[in-house]
Amino acid sequence: MKWVSGISTKVSLEAAVTEVVQKVLEGLAGRSPDFGVVFISNAFASEYPRLMPLLAEQITIKHLIGCSGGGIVGDGQELEDIAALSLMIGHIPNAGIKTFHIMDEQLPDLDSAPDRWQELIGVSAYEEEPNFVILADPFSFAVSDFLRGLDFAYPQAVKVGGMASSGGIGANALFCSSGDGKYGIYRSGSVGAAIWGSIVIDAVVSQGCRPIGKPLQISECDRNIIISLEDQSPLVALQNIVNDLSASDRDLAQNSLFVGVVMNEFKPILEQGDFLIRNIIGVDPRSGAIAVADRMRPGQRIQLHLRDRQASAADLEDALIRYQTEHEQGSICAALMFACVGRGEKLYGKSGFDSNLLRQYVGNIPISGFFCGGEIGPVGGTTFVHGYTSSFGIFRDKS
Repeated sequence: MKWVSGISTKVSLEAAVTEVVQKVLEGLAGRSPDFGVVFISNAFASEYPRLMPLLAEQITIKHLIGCSGGGIVGDGQELEDIAALSLMIGHIPNAGIKTFHIMDEQLPDLDSAPDRWQELIGVSAYEEEPNFVILADPFSFAVSDFLRGLDFAYPQAVKVGGMASSGGIGANALFCSSGDGKYGIYRSGSVGAAIWGSIVIDAVVSQGCRPIGKPLQISECDRNIIISLEDQSPLVALQNIVNDLSASDRDLAQNSLFVGVVMNEFKPILEQGDFLIRNIIGVDPRSGAIAVADRMRPGQRIQLHLRDRQASAADLEDALIRYQTEHEQGSICAALMFACVGRGEKLYGKSGFDSNLLRQYVGNIPISGFFCGGEIGPVGGTTFVHGYTSSFGIFRDKS
């Protein structure tokens, strides 16, 4: 098994493709390219249709997926707001791989049986036991419904990925080749890969927030609107928590305040990482109700969270330390990084923070990825689309 990652900042697409192909072929040293993931920055937006033909002229990759992004990660580098192309290749001869492109109208009803979802993917949950890498267009595909269906049909599978981020409606690009020499570029839907056999995928998700105040129980809500918290106005309850903060945290709360939804209602003592972080998207000053970017239900517990560079760095490091204690570095082969467009230099003031920290804890492995418009990864055993998060898919030799 062998993985190689290459990246190019050539402004000519032909030159960029040639450079990344040369890098990965040199690293493979004659081994077959069984699986590939390609990410292309929006600097090449007008040339998206040329990417797959150019790649096919220089390298034959049995199975390939990819998408466009506002920032590109490859060969351990995080490149934002410049022309960049990255390609990561895996030689995994004893693995099974199935790539797919799915349109929104193909999704089964959420009440459908697991078999219907497995038919859609074309992979058995119990014979192959796959894990998934998923890339999707945020404007044309009900990715949350898709993830709910996959969790239902493949409950043991890890699902990681991200939402294309290079532009608005119709401006993103998804790429997929199926292993039979055919390839496609798509402006909508989702592409993905189911992978099983000799390789497994582990997920490390860092939501990058720290809790403040105490947990509060939802007394009344309507879909995503919290009407009452512990039988009082949500706005009043939240203002009381913010007023007790330090001056610096009160300033931070003006722009970086989030709601953390408790994932395990049976856990008595809550810690950082026990929450699904969601945006506060609106406040009604008359009624005191608050709107959250997710559906709520009475009886759920929530806790306010703050995000800053220190909290994000500490949360990621804690997640990687937990992962390091569970897995030997020698079995870890490569990683895909799906980070929010709001992280990177915008958050840390320097490039390469997340990928460098990953390598510090899992070793000097090939890393590829992009800055997303939404990150896919599991929290508490359920797969979600996140924001302001880093989600890593870590490939590990099963043997």
